[in-house]
Amino acid sequence: MIKAVVFDLDGTLLNRDASVRVFIDKQYERLNKWLKHIPKNKYINRFIELDHRGYVWKDKVYKHLVDEFNIVGMTWEEFLQDYINQFQHSCVPFSNLVSMIKELKNKHLSLGMITNGKGQFQMDNIKALGIEKYFDTILISEWEGMKKPEPQIFNKVLSQLKVRPKESVYIGDHPINDVKAARNAGMKSIWKQSDQWDNVKADFIVSDLKDIPFIVSRLSSQNVE
Repeated sequence: MIKAVVFDLDGTLLNRDASVRVFIDKQYERLNKWLKHIPKNKYINRFIELDHRGYVWKDKVYKHLVDEFNIVGMTWEEFLQDYINQFQHSCVPFSNLVSMIKELKNKHLSLGMITNGKGQFQMDNIKALGIEKYFDTILISEWEGMKKPEPQIFNKVLSQLKVRPKESVYIGDHPINDVKAARNAGMKSIWKQSDQWDNVKADFIVSDLKDIPFIVSRLSSQNVE
């Protein structure tokens, strides 16, 4: 019987690629006084390239951009603060996010989240999606002092949800940090498909969040000792 469902955030619930494009487009317009000497598409594409899908923190990204594009009048620290303050207003959810979560809650399942990243920044994004209230526990790596794929953070979420590993399922988009780490912790795994990877070994694969409640029900109907 599955009693808890645990999610990753970026690339799983939050469409980060779409969110970054919305944000950086808005930033270019908002700070055009200092960026107008750079072609808009060039600024957007270079940010996305340096960002490396969120795996490079933005201090390094903005230091590089300020130097490469010879930006004057604004420091990289000011660009970084703009990112921290404004990104939450550009958050794009994946389709069927809220309806999927509500369906799981209607099945009386406990919900958890584990996300790597900066504490307040990630929490602001979660709140922007309007989903914080549905989760029984949310673990963010900076605040926890540990991060995926370390087993301790998976153990902690299971402890807080008061379930055994085999009573839980984890959904994420990263083959190592999410899928393999969850399986190593004894949890069932669902890979949220991403065009960045293929041949990911998970218990189930979904391309649309709406399929998750069906899979969880299927797992719950099985005889789990």
